[in-house]
Amino acid sequence: MVSVFRTWTGALFGALLCVSPVSAQQDGGLSNVGVVQSLILTVAPEALYAQSDFGQRIAREIEEESLEIAAENRRIEAELTDEERELTELRDTLDPTEFRARAEAFDEKVQRLRREQDEKARAVGQRNEEARRALLTAAQPILLQLMEESGAVAVLDRRVVLLSVDSVDITEQAIGRVNAEFGEGAAILPLRP
Repeated sequence: MVSVFRTWTGALFGALLCVSPVSAQQDGGLSNVGVVQSLILTVAPEALYAQSDFGQRIAREIEEESLEIAAENRRIEAELTDEERELTELRDTLDPTEFRARAEAFDEKVQRLRREQDEKARAVGQRNEEARRALLTAAQPILLQLMEESGAVAVLDRRVVLLSVDSVDITEQAIGRVNAEFGEGAAILPLRP
């Protein structure tokens, strides 16, 4: 079984080695001048996202949203602190049943506001993940074009590659082309109002 696997993988590796020279020989290797020629390329999706104009725009929007939520949380906290102080001051003057009803209503309000604010924070985090996925989907034709220009058969996520030479990493080229194609990416995800 092991020898069959070695024979199969050896044949596959040999076939892959033959693919690139044949395509380069068809035009004398001139069509891809300045483009790395490799069967396997790598890309760093996190860098592609974070360093692209689109990713930087989303990061700014998320930071603005996070600051807005934080300011809103501070405002709500101040209002709830005042309301709690007023309720505490009324404790001695209110009927115990009425005080208990007000205290329960206050607790319910606190829990509702906490859920609402947590949901807003989760939505900001989800927006970041949705933006990453949207960029990678939009960038697929660009990655395919880079792959074809390089004579490659695959583009791998750099995080899952154990060893490689830097010259097979196309992240910088991909960022440049994504920026040229999409800019800040209003076509990928609309700008925040």
